[in-house]
Amino acid sequence: TLHVGDEIREINGEPVLGQSVEALQRLLRSADRELELAIAALQKSLRGMVTIKIVPNLSVSRSSHQLSMLKEKEARGSVTLKIVPSYRNHPMQCEIYVKAMFNYSPDEDDLNPCPQAGIRFRVGDILQVISKDDHNWWQAREWNAPPGTPASLIPSPELQEWRTACSAIERAKKDTGGKHRSGAASKQAVGATLDQLEMVTYEEVVHLANFRRKTLVLLGAHGVGRRHIKNTLIQASPDRYAYPIPHTTRPPTRTSREEMMRDITNNEYLEYGTHEDAMYGTKLDTIRDIHRQGKIAILDVEPQALRVLRTAEFAPFVAFIAAPELSAMSDDGSLERLAKESELLERQYGHYFDLKIVNNDIEETIGQLRQWIDQVQTKPQWI
Repeated sequence: TLHVGDEIREINGEPVLGQSVEALQRLLRSADRELELAIAALQKSLRGMVTIKIVPNLSVSRSSHQLSMLKEKEARGSVTLKIVPSYRNHPMQCEIYVKAMFNYSPDEDDLNPCPQAGIRFRVGDILQVISKDDHNWWQAREWNAPPGTPASLIPSPELQEWRTACSAIERAKKDTGGKHRSGAASKQAVGATLDQLEMVTYEEVVHLANFRRKTLVLLGAHGVGRRHIKNTLIQASPDRYAYPIPHTTRPPTRTSREEMMRDITNNEYLEYGTHEDAMYGTKLDTIRDIHRQGKIAILDVEPQALRVLRTAEFAPFVAFIAAPELSAMSDDGSLERLAKESELLERQYGHYFDLKIVNNDIEETIGQLRQWIDQVQTKPQWI
C-alpha cells in the first residue's frame, strides 16, 4: 500500500528520483502488457525498501474530461517500483461511524477513480469510516459487515459538497438562461441559490443501547392531519405527551411585543410568526419545561426548525406524515396539491426523517406511530 510521503526510487530498475510526474507517466505507459499484482515487503514493520509489482485495471474506459488523477489507468503491463516508506510504524486506523445523508452509487459516479472499489448506499445507512487520508475519497464499509471485509471508496464531504454546489449552479444558470437577464442579475441568482443550498453529506453517530427520545416532531404538508394526530396522542396519554403552549402578543394571554422581539433577538424562540397583527411563537423554554416533567414534547413545526431541534438537548424523533395515495381515495384537487407539497418536503428534508408513514387511514397512522415511539424508547439506536 502506498502512503502519502512515500518515495518512488525506481520503475523497472530505472532510477526516477526527482523526475517529473509526466516522466513517470511515460515510463508507466511503456511497461509490458502482462497484468498482475504482487507485493513483497522486506520487513513486516515496513522498514527499508519495498518492491511492488503493479498491474493497472484496464477494464474500465474513461472519457477525456475526467479528473487527471485517473490517468494512471492508462498504464499497461507489469510495473516494478522501489518504494521508501515514509514512516516506521503502521498508521492508526480511523474508526468512526456516520449516517449517510444522500444516496450514492459508484457505478453512476464519473469522478470515482475505481467504481469496482466503491460501495453503494442510501440515505440513513450507517457506514464505518476506516480512513480519511485522501481529500476526495474516504475508505468505509457497512457498519455490520463481517470482520475482515475490505474497505470501499466513498466520496469525502468536501467532494460531495463541491459536486452538489456545481449541480445547483448549473440548474440556476439554466433557469435564468432564457429570461434575458444581465450578467450581474444572473450572478445574483446563482448566489441566492448557493445561499439557500443545504449541504448535507454524512452525520457522525454512535450506537446507544438505551436512549430516550424527548421530542416527537411531526412533519408533513399542511392539511395532512398532523394536528389531529398530536391532539389524539395527548388526549389518550396526557401523562406521557404534552404540547408547548405558544406565546402571543394577543390578549388575554398577552406578551408585550417589545419583550417578544427581545427574546427573538436572543434566539429564545424555536419559531415565530404574525397573524392578524398579533405575534405568535414557540419558546424553547416551554419545551424544556415539558422535558423536566418527564414527558415527550410533541411539535408540529416547519422543517426549518430541525436546525435548532436536532441536538442532544431536545433529542427529537422526526416522523414524516406523507400525503395519502391518490389511488386510495377520490381526488377533488386538494389531494393532488397535498401530494405535491408532500413530495417536495420529502425531497428537501427526507435525510432528516426517522420514520415515514403514508396517511391513508388516520387511525392506522396513529397506531403505527405509537408502536414506533415505544420501540425507540427501548431498542438500541444510532444517535
